Amino acid sequence: MGISISHLLIVMVIVLILFGAGKLPKVMNDLAKGIKSFKNGLKDDVDNDKGDIDK
Repeated sequence: MGISISHLLIVMVIVLILFGAGKLPKVMNDLAKGIKSFKNGLKDDVDNDKGDIDK
């Protein structure tokens, strides 16, 4: 019981209706920047934890 191709197409159509074709690249770019920032934050947190162990 997974996501089928028809479900993905329906979701894509709804996203296009909500955001429009012109805004979609900007939304995806902002989403990618947010994910990258989140990963960098996790990496910094792990680096800080390793530094605390050494002290």
